[in-house]
Amino acid sequence: MSTQQSIIDHIAEVWLDGDADGLDAQVPLAELNIIDSAEIFDLVHYLQDRFRITVPLREVSAANFRTVDAIASLVERLRREGEVVR
Repeated sequence: MSTQQSIIDHIAEVWLDGDADGLDAQVPLAELNIIDSAEIFDLVHYLQDRFRITVPLREVSAANFRTVDAIASLVERLRREGEVVR
């Protein structure tokens, strides 16, 4: 399963009663009230557990959590950076 699909599935399950209809990688999550600023931290915990990454507080921004595509890009970047550090 792709990073994007995993994130879409999680958002649909937790905040949309399992209904992913209309939810794709480009949907503006906060603008459509799918998730709010407090729920972003729940999503951060999911990302850290699911993808075995650390999301630094400085990365928790509106830009990084605007869409599933932006979130997936953040995850992939943090994975690459984590590989370099190790």
